[in-house]
Amino acid sequence: MTDPDLAVVRAENITKTYPMPGGPVHALRGITIAVERGTLLAVAGPSGCGKSTLLYLLGGVDRPTAGSVFLLGARTDRLGDAALARIRLHHVGLVFQRFFLLPTLTAEENVAVPMMEAGVPPPERRRRARAALERVGLADRAHHRPGQLSGGEMQRVAIARAVATQPALLLADEPTGELDETTGRQIGRLLQDLSRDGLAVVLVTHNPELASLADRQVRMRDGMIV
Repeated sequence: MTDPDLAVVRAENITKTYPMPGGPVHALRGITIAVERGTLLAVAGPSGCGKSTLLYLLGGVDRPTAGSVFLLGARTDRLGDAALARIRLHHVGLVFQRFFLLPTLTAEENVAVPMMEAGVPPPERRRRARAALERVGLADRAHHRPGQLSGGEMQRVAIARAVATQPALLLADEPTGELDETTGRQIGRLLQDLSRDGLAVVLVTHNPELASLADRQVRMRDGMIV
């Protein structure tokens, strides 16, 4: 059972409602959840059930309509935009289904981009970028551009980029959706290893095999945990 007082991130009774011409859309309906350091949590469920919305609220990418979100003890739903951006930059790593690598930059340069925004000095950026690429098994691809990499390698570069800032929380939204089964399994094991290294990892997936790698699983339907 997760202790909310020890959680890296926790949400308490959060809702998310989008006003639409045909009436409000209730994406989340009163969700309470907490994730501790060193835990891989899988959030599963059908498309449109609210799992990606939950992910982005946990990471401070969006704000709940009601309820509260705490990241490392700070109540992020009450922060201003600038303070929230700083929290995300320094404490949250994001991995998406599509890799969003800059095609003109090498793998090492792509990994360094968020550290530049965070003000990390160049020598430390290079050291961390190389260490992150080594951590994901791509030390020998540091000077390759995305067009020279496979899909699995590009996703590993994206994961290296997400962890190079040394975040407390790693959020992965369908990270194997663009990959074949074998490569997807490798990415899942990498996320599992990162959680065992001390990260709190939240994984959104519709893949039962990937979800089975998690320490905990929750399933969502119609904006609720079921």
